[in-house]
Amino acid sequence: MNKFSCHFPIGFIIAVLVTSQLLAPAPRTHAATDANGDALPGSGDGKSIKIDNSKEKETPLTPSGCVAPKDTEFGIGLPGWIAGLSGDFGVRGVVTNQDVKFTDILKRLDMVAVGSLYARYHRWEIFADGQYMKISDTARLPGLLFDSAHVSLKSAFAEAFLGYRLINCQNGILSLFAGARYNYMSGDLHIAKDNDPRFPRLRELLGIPLSLRRSGSIDWVDPVVGMKGKLHVWKPVSLWAEGDVGGFDANGDSAFALTREGRRPVLKQVSSSDWSYQAQGGVEIQLTRWMWSQLGWRYLKYDYTSGGFTNKTELSGPFIQTGVNF
Repeated sequence: MNKFSCHFPIGFIIAVLVTSQLLAPAPRTHAATDANGDALPGSGDGKSIKIDNSKEKETPLTPSGCVAPKDTEFGIGLPGWIAGLSGDFGVRGVVTNQDVKFTDILKRLDMVAVGSLYARYHRWEIFADGQYMKISDTARLPGLLFDSAHVSLKSAFAEAFLGYRLINCQNGILSLFAGARYNYMSGDLHIAKDNDPRFPRLRELLGIPLSLRRSGSIDWVDPVVGMKGKLHVWKPVSLWAEGDVGGFDANGDSAFALTREGRRPVLKQVSSSDWSYQAQGGVEIQLTRWMWSQLGWRYLKYDYTSGGFTNKTELSGPFIQTGVNF
């Protein structure tokens, strides 16, 4: 009796513990799901599944739309413009017609100097360029009293503009600009007498010298407005174009030209004008991260008549420029 009562509580306790373990509910396993909440294959067997997210790769984002370039930009260029010269040019009323093709300009070119600068902050731009050129040629004159003239021309311009980018993207830009263009022209004309022996006597009767030499120079400043743009087409290649209009008769004044009335040479009043037109465009190639080059065509037309000076010439020819950005 004493022996049974001593061991009964221990056996009873063990039996209760074993029964509770057998009747206890089995632990629930949660099925592994993907990002959309769907069950992954093999997740219903009660086994835990470990998902390794370390091997997932993020898809890089590709910029779309307009991506703005860096805030500041500076550039220095060395342009080369092999421009032919054609049109009317005159000093002190004596007007001659010039026609020098750009293919022949190197034969008549005495001197040339060029340069360009560029700076930008956000959408605002400041840029300038200039060129000085001296050429000489022999021109034929209409009429009976003079047959030819040796012409020496000096032409220079320097222009500076303030622009604002309406479109400011890495793949394309469009700017409006306004500024001024300084123009300088000078000429030296040496008119030779006709070789016909009859004309020296005729000149003496009319009081006309056997030869005539005239020289002079003039400079003026024109207001200019224009537009320019550039479009990136493939890797380092872009297309660019620029055009402007200037003058607007801002420097128009009384003008005259040397003509004849009967047998006497006279100075005749003519209408004055002051206009200029420029257009250029081509291809730009980014040679390195810092160096670029432009290839294209440039055209500049003057329509200027003031006093005894006439400049109705056109400059046209291939254009090349190489520069650096920083």
